[in-house]
Amino acid sequence: MSLVFEGVSKAVDGQVHIHPTDLTLQPGTMNVLLGPTLSGKTSLMRLMAGLDVPNTGRVIWNGDDVTGMRVQDRGVAMVYQQFINYPSMTVYDNIASPMRLLGQSRDEIDASVRKAAELMQLGGMLDRKPLELSGGQQQRCALARALVKDAGLVLLDEPLANLDYKLREELRAEIPKIFEEAGSIFVYATTEPEEALLLGGNVATLWEGRVTQFGPTPSVYRKPVDATTARVFSDPPMNFMNIRKSDGMLLFSNNQTAPATDALAQVPDGSYMAGFRPNHLELSRHVETALEFKTKLAVTEITGSETFVHLDHEGERWVGLIHGVRNLTLGSQVEAYLDPAHVYIFAESGALVAPAAYAAAA
Repeated sequence: MSLVFEGVSKAVDGQVHIHPTDLTLQPGTMNVLLGPTLSGKTSLMRLMAGLDVPNTGRVIWNGDDVTGMRVQDRGVAMVYQQFINYPSMTVYDNIASPMRLLGQSRDEIDASVRKAAELMQLGGMLDRKPLELSGGQQQRCALARALVKDAGLVLLDEPLANLDYKLREELRAEIPKIFEEAGSIFVYATTEPEEALLLGGNVATLWEGRVTQFGPTPSVYRKPVDATTARVFSDPPMNFMNIRKSDGMLLFSNNQTAPATDALAQVPDGSYMAGFRPNHLELSRHVETALEFKTKLAVTEITGSETFVHLDHEGERWVGLIHGVRNLTLGSQVEAYLDPAHVYIFAESGALVAPAAYAAAA
């Protein structure tokens, strides 16, 4: 039951929504579409479902060309960000509706509905109407309906975005468990890198209608193929600065240098971009080899046990994710520290030259 895109593209009124895309999704896998708003996640899902027809390319489902086939004729289940349930039906009937359309027996329907309801913590609410439920319970009803449909392809378009934090955390952990034995292809769209990491499986990073990289989630996170992918798969986005390599040394600003060891030793001399994630920028020196940069504090954001610090460095804006609540003065000079082992090297074109040492060793 693999799903294959061969050169699939989509444009509307001359505006490209999806650039030519090759993609293969295998049965029994969780596949996350990660990208900012308007990056093409929903457009790609609509092409997978058959809601839209591509301008070029082919969609292959289980070895058959289904390009142009109606969504009604495909084994697809979809769950959207907005709660979509039948308001006049009970929760039981909402969950049972796709099985009834398939003509399954009453006993089969009852067993599947009750099993799905228990998994979604809806067992005591089967006689209620959707509008009698909380938002989280309504979304769980929609997820249960997708589960009993036994579809070969399940598309989840930011299904947790409207839920409260606690419920989102619970369902993030439960969704892979719930679907892991179904054997279907699951596609989950999100704007949040953390959510992609929690869900695991594979990830496709999207930027302006292009799939920039696809592969196992930890691998894409640790070894992004280019700076665009690195920005997408980091929240806040990865920080960058210009550097040079010369005579076995990496030359940073503020007269900071670091030896070009391991993979960096083979990199030709020249100009590059150094990239590092916000959680690797620190306000104190934790390793002896840490680089020190003089910056100016522009903004602080306290988020409970952590602080986001926005720093101006020679015309560039960096963001650091610092543990703890910091009492810092806006506009003051701040010394920021960076372990060279956390630095990625990109070509000026954006292509990855060498992953950070910590990522290469993982």
